[in-house]
Amino acid sequence: MKAVSEHDIRASFINCSKGEAKRLPLPRELDGQPWDDLDFLGWRDLSAPGRSYIVTESAGELIGVTLRFPSQQRGFLHRSMCSLCLTTHPGNGVSLMSARKTGAAGREGNSVGLYICTDLACSLYVRGKKIPASGGRFKETLTLEEQVERTRTNLDAFLGKLLG
Repeated sequence: MKAVSEHDIRASFINCSKGEAKRLPLPRELDGQPWDDLDFLGWRDLSAPGRSYIVTESAGELIGVTLRFPSQQRGFLHRSMCSLCLTTHPGNGVSLMSARKTGAAGREGNSVGLYICTDLACSLYVRGKKIPASGGRFKETLTLEEQVERTRTNLDAFLGKLLG
């Protein structure tokens, strides 16, 4: 992913108002992000537990999405798999995050959900730059490039459901 500015991030959100996008918190140290290793920029809202954000490039444009997820606690023995990067995590390492759809469907309260790494570090898990707690990724026969492409394809399919 190429580096993006605060203005670009705020202008990219598709499922919230311009006022909401203007007020949402941005990730700390935007300049220090590992842009070359990211398929999307994801961060949690530290002031509002249960709220997260994703910004990604799709079809040549920047798209931002607001996400919500429940704060329920799962036992450490419970394991879940991320739908984007296929990384398994114990406990609360994967959350069902929902995003309001765009347009009239979103105004009517319709949303789309996705099981995703709670810390939104999918890109780093795929590339081996971050290791999940107690467990991890299955050994795959796909190349790194194919795994990255699969993650991008899964994210694009999610975005398509939001726009459709």
